[in-house]
Amino acid sequence: MKTTNPVDVLAIARQLFNDEISGLNSIRDTLNADFIQAVEMLLACKGKVIVSGMGKSGHIGNKIAATLASTGTSAFFMHPAEALHGDLGVIESKDLLLAISYSGESDELSAIIPITQRRKVKVIAIVGNADSTLAKLADCVLSIKIDKEACPLNLAPTTSTTATLVLGDALAVALLSLRNFKPEDFALSHPGGSLGRKLLTTVRDIMHQGERLPLVSPTAKLKEVVVEISKKGLGLVAVVDAEQTLLGVVTDGDLRRVLDGEQDVRLLNATEFMTPNPKVINCNNLAVDAVEMMHNYKIGGLLAVDDANKVVGAFNLHDLFKAKLI
Repeated sequence: MKTTNPVDVLAIARQLFNDEISGLNSIRDTLNADFIQAVEMLLACKGKVIVSGMGKSGHIGNKIAATLASTGTSAFFMHPAEALHGDLGVIESKDLLLAISYSGESDELSAIIPITQRRKVKVIAIVGNADSTLAKLADCVLSIKIDKEACPLNLAPTTSTTATLVLGDALAVALLSLRNFKPEDFALSHPGGSLGRKLLTTVRDIMHQGERLPLVSPTAKLKEVVVEISKKGLGLVAVVDAEQTLLGVVTDGDLRRVLDGEQDVRLLNATEFMTPNPKVINCNNLAVDAVEMMHNYKIGGLLAVDDANKVVGAFNLHDLFKAKLI
């Protein structure tokens, strides 16, 4: 078995990086009014952006469509071969076709474009040959012409696919900026992701409420307080008046401190061993605000209140872990 020289392997990898970076720099320097036109066409599109391409161009197109869709542009990928067998039915006159082919001579794309044009669908072509069939059929042409592939045989699509991907990202980011797309908008497209959870999850979404909310009256004795804390399992209990206005909180730590004292604990009311004016958070705040508050004050649980300072919920670190916020 031939022994691999690590130095040679790293040299190959670094050369590929250099070749692809060089290709990207070349395309960056040739960006012109065609790119602005493409962005304006995409921005003006009242329907869907259909991205299409064969082979490696199709794989890259799939990612471009996904990036557009997640950053505020209604987009999806359509395989050109499937388009020829029925999928063209989803395309409407208000849509736009983003067609990708480095050679510009993809038979499948060349076959579907005249059909889409009869429906008055505008076409943006991403090609490496500005004189190709696809380029001549398109309304706007974006060039990804490179001197050579990073593949040492100059055969496998490497630099050209990277360039296409980056150009697609450039289109998506330009549109994102022009639409004033905000993190909150991004989160709405990614509710299951980490960012989505952080920007969409409110305290109300994670807090215990109703029958699960630990509450006692100001006159509650120690035994009643202990039972309520144990029953609700949050490590704390809110002391509230008849209108559920917050008076204080009793935590596991408060219980330990009162039991270490010399007074007859059987005679104490909750108001005598509670912590008055505890840290609270509004139930409509983002849950990540609670994470920061609990970290800053080194506390393991919080009470949630409404705008009238009525206690409406409670939660602890376990609830934040469960919601994958920490």
